[in-house]
Amino acid sequence: MLWLVLMSISLHAFAQVAGTVTQLSGPMMAKKADGKVKILSLKSEVESGDTLITEKNTYALVKFIDNSEITLKPSTTFVVEQFAYQADQPDGDQASFNLVKGGLRSLSGLLGKRNKEKFSLKTPVATIGIRGTYFMAEYIGAGGSAAPGSTPPKTALPQGPALAPGLYTSVTSGQIVVSNPAGVLEFAAGQFGFTPSFKQPPVMLPTNPGMQFTLPVAFGSGNIPTASNSTPGKSDGIDCIVR
Repeated sequence: MLWLVLMSISLHAFAQVAGTVTQLSGPMMAKKADGKVKILSLKSEVESGDTLITEKNTYALVKFIDNSEITLKPSTTFVVEQFAYQADQPDGDQASFNLVKGGLRSLSGLLGKRNKEKFSLKTPVATIGIRGTYFMAEYIGAGGSAAPGSTPPKTALPQGPALAPGLYTSVTSGQIVVSNPAGVLEFAAGQFGFTPSFKQPPVMLPTNPGMQFTLPVAFGSGNIPTASNSTPGKSDGIDCIVR
């Protein structure tokens, strides 16, 4: 029995906190690496290995320990595969994410400024790397779907009453590089991209295909956030665990 208690304490101690939920407009849950599910609230901690799932009307902002920020759109599934940051140990930096479906916008923090190559955002059709940036990404699965707040594409590629399946990207500042086995393409501020499948290369779109990111009023003014140089402390929030 003592061995089990010590193991439980040890596992808890080594659970690595990656960030904290700082804004939330509705239900969101985290599926843990051990299969347990937590209902998240404001100030809930997010750990490496968590799969975050937002409901159809939920926007959520997670502030990571390097002061980077990722805001999730409704109906999004997002995996924090690995996140490691210590101010005095840059060699240990790692930020690996997976956008399974839905959309997000990402603001680089201290890790992204000093070790850009250690950041990767995987999607089903391509991987996104950064060059120090503020960008938006949205993945739409087979069948196509107009994401919440989106409008039909205004370009010949893709077309139809809803956004066609694939990965859409837009860059507000800095640069991103989108890559898959079919090709690699860089996007700078003000540019839009589309990657239709894992076997087709990313392409540049001449205009916004209909991507929008309209935050709820409760999130504040909606201005582009800026990363600060301070490191947020651990939260005292209490999570509800669904077993």
